[in-house]
Amino acid sequence: MYVAVKGGERAINNAHAWLAEERRGDPSVAELSVAQIREQLSLAVNRVMAEGSLYDPDLAALAIKQARGDLIEAIFLVRAYRTTLPRFGASRPVDTAAMACDRRISATFKDLPGGQVLGPTFDYTHRLLDFKLAAEGEAPNAPERDTTAEPVPHVTGFLNREGLIEQAPQDDTTPPDLTREPLELPADRALRLQALTRADEGFTLSMAYSTQRGYARNHAFVGELRIGTVPVEMEIPELGFAIEIGEMVLTECETVNQFKGSKTEPPQFTRGYGLVFGQTERKAISMALVDRALRWEELGEDNVGAPAQDAEFVLYHSDNIQATGFLEHIKLPHYVDFQSELELVRKLRREVEASDRREAAE
Repeated sequence: MYVAVKGGERAINNAHAWLAEERRGDPSVAELSVAQIREQLSLAVNRVMAEGSLYDPDLAALAIKQARGDLIEAIFLVRAYRTTLPRFGASRPVDTAAMACDRRISATFKDLPGGQVLGPTFDYTHRLLDFKLAAEGEAPNAPERDTTAEPVPHVTGFLNREGLIEQAPQDDTTPPDLTREPLELPADRALRLQALTRADEGFTLSMAYSTQRGYARNHAFVGELRIGTVPVEMEIPELGFAIEIGEMVLTECETVNQFKGSKTEPPQFTRGYGLVFGQTERKAISMALVDRALRWEELGEDNVGAPAQDAEFVLYHSDNIQATGFLEHIKLPHYVDFQSELELVRKLRREVEASDRREAAE
């Protein structure tokens, strides 16, 4: 047994060395720097930060480099590192209405205060390979950025003035911290939103798409999608007031969903909500759709049996780190388990063969 262990350890060390060699690639090609990943693969960096629950572009870029571009592995690295960090306190809730928007669009109102700001988006690009990028030439001079320096109101506020959309819930209760406490059901909306914001983007997208195809009564409009920078403030007990400790880029999506009303509520629109680190708009929209689907009970709607309405199904299967761990553990040694099942199958076959022989003899 000792020899086998030492042999396994040597094989693992060799595998690590080979992995490092594969990560580096051809030595004649310039090495990719963390700064290059952070600046030029920013959407991948944003996803790692969002699903890793840690806003740090440099660490996310380092994780992507270490993981050879495997974003789920990079998310795993960031979450593992996050657990080693000391916790000094909690910031105040960010005010997204004060966001300096790089991108702000609405599918419900064409003309709105602050205007529509297209920002950096693939929405209007032709999906054709740009071979000029392969030439590694200088980037073209970008036009002047069309951003909103002044805070702009949320679009849903216009509907709110006429009472046409449900009031945004006001709850000052500190929600449980999903990064420190395991998920337990039933989960209130604050906990569900925490789970969704760090859920796997592909899974969340699939759940959202299913609601659009009819697997939940969830016809939605994007009331507003905004991407921009918000200040982060923290209360300092020694000072007696809050100070700004930094800024972060967020993507926020509010959907406007149809609602027929109930015995206690008049016909009105309802809300779905998504908020994610960085420019991660596909995830934010998906999150808002799934959030709305999960609210069927509190809104007095029928559960039509759609997967996106099942909180246990959605929340327990949305975390890509848990899913990866459970999936990939089956490739690790299961020699004892398999040998016991193999022996059981052999025993059953022997019993069947013996029975067949007895029947033939009779």
